[in-house]
Amino acid sequence: MQVRDAMSSQVLVVGPEHTLRQAARMMSARGVGSAVVIDPDSEGVGIMTERDVLKAIGAGLDCDVERTGAHLTWDVVYAGPEWTVAEAAAAMARGGFRHLVVLDGQEVAGVISVRDIMRVWSESQAVAAT
Repeated sequence: MQVRDAMSSQVLVVGPEHTLRQAARMMSARGVGSAVVIDPDSEGVGIMTERDVLKAIGAGLDCDVERTGAHLTWDVVYAGPEWTVAEAAAAMARGGFRHLVVLDGQEVAGVISVRDIMRVWSESQAVAAT
């Protein structure tokens, strides 16, 4: 199975000027653990995860003041939609993270998470058992 078959194509996008609380509220409302951050003044795509929010709050920072641009990962590992789910899982295991931004060319096509991988794996196991 390929990443394009397992990824979430409905991507939450926030800007670098959103506060951590705003990003957390949007992630919570959507039931997702990450948001793609696009800064129109820079190249590339960043990712804000629930772990980034947790680290900031744990450090005592004010989530109504702190901006996503100061607490996200810009050094993102990207997956291609044609990658296999196994390749995505291996990249996550190597990097110690739970989300990959999926790029199709230079465009964000989706996000694949550990949850997505577990879902397709469990579905394939159920089919194999029948």
